Amino acid sequence: MATFAKSSFDSTIYATFRPTYPRSLFNFIFRYHERNEGARWDRAVDLGCGTGQATVELTPFKRVTGVDPSCKMIEVARGTLQKTPERTGQYEYIQASAESLTFLEDSSVDLVISAEACHWFDWNKTWPELARVLRKNGSVTFWSYSQFRFAHYPSLTQRIKAYIEGTDPLNSVGPYWEQPGRLILDNHLIEVPDGNQVVPGAFSDSERVFFTGDYYPSLPSPRSVIMRKKMTWDDLLSYLNTWSSLHTFRQHNPTDGETPRGDVAMRFWKDLKEGAEREDGRPVEGHDEVDIEWPLAMIMVKRL
Repeated sequence: MATFAKSSFDSTIYATFRPTYPRSLFNFIFRYHERNEGARWDRAVDLGCGTGQATVELTPFKRVTGVDPSCKMIEVARGTLQKTPERTGQYEYIQASAESLTFLEDSSVDLVISAEACHWFDWNKTWPELARVLRKNGSVTFWSYSQFRFAHYPSLTQRIKAYIEGTDPLNSVGPYWEQPGRLILDNHLIEVPDGNQVVPGAFSDSERVFFTGDYYPSLPSPRSVIMRKKMTWDDLLSYLNTWSSLHTFRQHNPTDGETPRGDVAMRFWKDLKEGAEREDGRPVEGHDEVDIEWPLAMIMVKRL
C-alpha cells in the first residue's frame, strides 16, 4: 500500500490511534487452527503486519514473524518490540511483500494471518507462496474491518458513507482511496479468490465469516459484531487522521485546512458530533466517550 511507505506518513500516530483486535478474535482463529489433529504451534507469520498490532497476539506460537513492505511500519514495530524485551526472542519483523516470502523455507509455517491488509495482495502470487510455505494442515486466516459505525447513533451512518464513499473531491475522501483495494475491503473481501482457484487442490474449501451484525443483512449468516471500542470524540478525530485517503487528500488540497470549520476531517468530525448532540439533546465535548463498532469479514482456509 503505497501511501504507508511515504516519508510523510506518520506511522507512530497510526499505531497509537488505530483500533485493536479483541482477544475473542484470536481465540476464534486458534480454535480453527487446532481443528486438525496434530496441529503444530511452531511458526506463525503475519502478512502486512503494519506496526505489529496483530503480530504480538499470536502468543501460542514459538516463533512469530511480522512481514510488511513498508520500512516505516517495520521500524515502529521493532521499536515497540524493544520496549518489551521478554518478547524479543519470540518475535521478529522482516521487510518483505506477501507475494515474495523468499526468507521462508518450504513447508515451514503453521499459521499465516493478515489483518487489514489482504485487500492489497496480488493473489495470483500470494496463494502460490502460501501453498509453498505452509505445512500440511497449516492454517490461513485473513480479515479486514470496513467502515466504522456508531452503536447508538444509526442516523449518522449515511453521513459516514458520504464521507468515505462520496465523489466530491473537496468534501469527501472517497476519490482518494487507493483502488481496487478499498473497494475489496468495503465489499467484505468477497472479491478475494479462493486459494484453489489459483492453486487447484492445494487448500481446503474457504470458510468466510462475517462479524457484521445487522449492518449488512445481505451477507450470508452474519454474526454479532466483535470489534468495538469506547473512545473519546477527540480520539475519534485522531483515528480519522490516520486514514491513507486523508493523507492523499491533503497532498491534493494543501489549503483545505484554511476553511473556517477546519480541514475535511475536522468538518466531518464536527458534523458527526453535532448529529450526536441533536440526538442527545445536550452538548458533546471532545473528552466525552462514544461507542464505535467495525464490521469485520474473515477468510479461513487450510493447506491440504
